[in-house]
Amino acid sequence: MDFLDGLNPRQREAVEHTEGPLLVLAGAGSGKTRVITHRIAHLVSAHKVPGWAILAVTFTNKAAGEMRERVHSLVAGEPRDAPTVSTFHSFCVRLLRREGAALAQIRPGFTTQFTIYDDDDQISILRGVYKQLGLDDKFMQHRAALSRISHAKSVKQSPAEMARAATDPTTTRLAVIYERYQAKLLESNALDFDDLLLEAVRLLASDAPTQERINRRYEFLMVDEYQDTNRSQYELMRLLTGDRHNVAVVGDEDQSIYGWRGANIRNILDFERDFPGATIIRLEQNYRSTKNILEAASAVVANNTERIGKWLWTEAGEGDKITLYEAPDAENEALWIADKIEAHMARNPEEHVAVLYRTNAQSRQIEEALRRYGRKYIVVGGFSFYQRAEIKDVIAYLRVLLSPQDTISLLRIINTPARGIGRTTIDQIEQYALTHELAVWNALERMLEERLFPARADAALAAFLKMMKEIADGIETRPPAETLNALLDRTGYRKMLEEEGTEESASRMANLDELLNAATDAAERGETLRDFLDHAALVSDADSVDDRAPVSLLTMHNAKGLEFPVVFIAGMEEGLFPHSRSINSGDALQMEEERRLCYVGMTRARKKLYLSWARYRRRFGAGQPEASIRSRFLKEVPATLIESVRGDQGHVDLYAERHMVRETAQKNLYTGKTYNSVDAIQQFFAGGAPKPAAPRPAAQPAQQTAPKTTAPVKAKKLGPGSTIEHAKYGHGTVLRLEGSGEDTKVTVSFPNYGLKKLIAKYAGIKVE
Repeated sequence: MDFLDGLNPRQREAVEHTEGPLLVLAGAGSGKTRVITHRIAHLVSAHKVPGWAILAVTFTNKAAGEMRERVHSLVAGEPRDAPTVSTFHSFCVRLLRREGAALAQIRPGFTTQFTIYDDDDQISILRGVYKQLGLDDKFMQHRAALSRISHAKSVKQSPAEMARAATDPTTTRLAVIYERYQAKLLESNALDFDDLLLEAVRLLASDAPTQERINRRYEFLMVDEYQDTNRSQYELMRLLTGDRHNVAVVGDEDQSIYGWRGANIRNILDFERDFPGATIIRLEQNYRSTKNILEAASAVVANNTERIGKWLWTEAGEGDKITLYEAPDAENEALWIADKIEAHMARNPEEHVAVLYRTNAQSRQIEEALRRYGRKYIVVGGFSFYQRAEIKDVIAYLRVLLSPQDTISLLRIINTPARGIGRTTIDQIEQYALTHELAVWNALERMLEERLFPARADAALAAFLKMMKEIADGIETRPPAETLNALLDRTGYRKMLEEEGTEESASRMANLDELLNAATDAAERGETLRDFLDHAALVSDADSVDDRAPVSLLTMHNAKGLEFPVVFIAGMEEGLFPHSRSINSGDALQMEEERRLCYVGMTRARKKLYLSWARYRRRFGAGQPEASIRSRFLKEVPATLIESVRGDQGHVDLYAERHMVRETAQKNLYTGKTYNSVDAIQQFFAGGAPKPAAPRPAAQPAQQTAPKTTAPVKAKKLGPGSTIEHAKYGHGTVLRLEGSGEDTKVTVSFPNYGLKKLIAKYAGIKVE
């Protein structure tokens, strides 16, 4: 088999390279995996290099598995003679198990039978350290401390170095925690994931016989995704290459997007300096995207200064222009995306579509828009919005506030956040409830009356009960968002996440802010808190998610390495993308990483790319939408490549006035459909098509119009398809009725205001 067949000239050059350092700058979609696997096969077949003498490392198990399968399909032979294809961490584990005995001389107490600790194990160690030092999590949340320690390890900073570099009491104390944490790991004969890399480097750097033995075995080293390596991985690579420097690294500086977790872009930028005489080969021919998509992505990333430089090209045609949609608000943006997806799926049902966004919280409105069409989807790299732990916690609180007998929800939140109600106490309450045939809430009340708890548990439970009753007071009449805000403050949930201070906690808080936005949307639709919870329960139904669904929702970080025929990138606004943290940091390098993330997102598309932004968006759980500024990245795309669409051409911008109104029924300039039209909404309610609304009568002269008090309408005059008039919203079409008599609720579609749920008795509506 000729492993050079089917390769373009640059790919062939990379595959044929053997001796000496090699840097392959592999642009998005340029066939880097093909180059790596064919180079390994070429070394084995043409140069008679034993398979066991070749080591290839990458970052994910998925990438390693795919590479391993391709190599094995190309290179025949016994498994023991096969090239080693592994992740960094897996390779380090094997190295330490086989060769780590030598570390005992340098690191007393280390054995090759070490245990690998995960996050929960690490948190348990930190709890013990805090207790030893007389600290609690008011000093620093355990996960925040763990994140700081992990970052220190990623840059090879020891506890002593952290202490010397400390400029504040918090960091000084953290250095002590770090030192005790490491001592506990050693005492437990355990390594965390950072230690796997650090100890492998320590072994090779400090034990010459071991390094020499490893260098003799692995004559050729290949490193995939080199732009994502941190300092430890870089040092490991240098130690593995030995004196021969037969190292080939494959990467793309324009796809370096993990600086926040320790990746150092300088590793790839400085490769020529680190390995003088290195060969550099650029893979610039793209086999994935159309010319217009590549031109747009390349134009954006060209604004970065931290890059070696390349320009992707393709033999494919120009393709469609990039569609840029300017939405009046975030809800309209989500509905437009759903409408476009529906139209595309009708034409091309076999093609997959991806919706990318910068933060997980953005998925909520997109999910709800897709639900209106009954469109199945999957959320890649995370749970559906309403299935996320923090959302489920808050929803559980709301359910208990409305129905204290909801035992499942009560047990979920009784000690979340931690308030000193331990497992033993909870077991005691459950047993009492079972014995006396009571709901847990009622059992708790009775046990407090009978003083059956120790003093500390009694105080914690009494405070919890009092808090819940106070929040519940008036809950039926308050707007849902007001109750949510009170809940997050009174329970300490918001404070818990703020004090944690990690990327994860910030993401969780953003999700709760988005839940507040959803509650505000519900209030504007005339929904009560119970209606809001019903809606959440339907969205979180497990049956709504199909693993084979052709629509994927994912963050741009999770999209790396994937590709789709059609891609939407939502929320292209300053503060969202690029993210506010990068803008506020004042660090140009952070902004460059955001720009690389944009490049990654754009180059996921093969045939069609849609970009969108909203002029107004609710932020941080605010009650009113705030004005947005379109992303600077949009300005960097050449205008000749863009086809612009505005969601409300010719419409008066009501947001400029003090009365903030929803604009969810803007005209789609491509299809002529209105999002909240009767035809579109019938899919949401799964009902028959209502009658069309009657034409609006011409306005009468002001002097002929006298203000009238419209009497409440009787429910029997209403029905699906009825046309009504409302003093504020104008003419609309009734979509459904709920309840009967004075409690009848009417769901109406108003052309300029979207869906509204009204109580017929008080709405002041007139049937036409």
